[in-house]
Amino acid sequence: MASPQTPASADFSSSPLKRTKIVLLGDQSVGKTSLITRFMYDTFDNTYQATIGIDFLSKTMYLEDRTVRLQLWDTAGQERFRSLIPSYIRDSSVAIVVYDITNRQSFLSTTRWIDEVRSERGNDVIIVLVGNKADLSDKRQIGLEEAQKQADDLNIMFMETSAKAGHNVKSLFKKIAMSLPGMENNVAAGTSENNSKRLSSSLNFAA
Repeated sequence: MASPQTPASADFSSSPLKRTKIVLLGDQSVGKTSLITRFMYDTFDNTYQATIGIDFLSKTMYLEDRTVRLQLWDTAGQERFRSLIPSYIRDSSVAIVVYDITNRQSFLSTTRWIDEVRSERGNDVIIVLVGNKADLSDKRQIGLEEAQKQADDLNIMFMETSAKAGHNVKSLFKKIAMSLPGMENNVAAGTSENNSKRLSSSLNFAA
């Protein structure tokens, strides 16, 4: 019999909290930081500031029968930070490769980002191709069919989002959580902004 002090959530305590490292990749200005901000805080900032180096945030997702801690690593899209990226990909479980649906070059660059993930992680990683800025569909340069075909050819997941409007952002991370090994049959019950934090890269970079 359980002791009176045993919490109601004791079934979660039998195994350590599963930590999943998710790295966001993509060219500058495609909306990587905005996607994270929308997911974490349900807000959108029109003031664009380029990510310098690497930022890290964490969020806990409560699924039907387990709790998952997502570690979100926001990488700089600028070329001068490119050499940092492989070390952050190396121990990641998920790579979200983001492009801007109004910028064809950012879409073409996704192949290079995906190749980099494969070279570091092989097939031992979940890759999601994300077309952001779906709210700007009138300026669209990449159609859904073209992006879906690329995802199918590369055997990766695909979704369009709008960090500005909040479209599909929660669905994106829910889909990722459901795709993690051992979680395919679970139904996400919700998320909690538990113990979220921002940690600037410990390295110093000149702006």
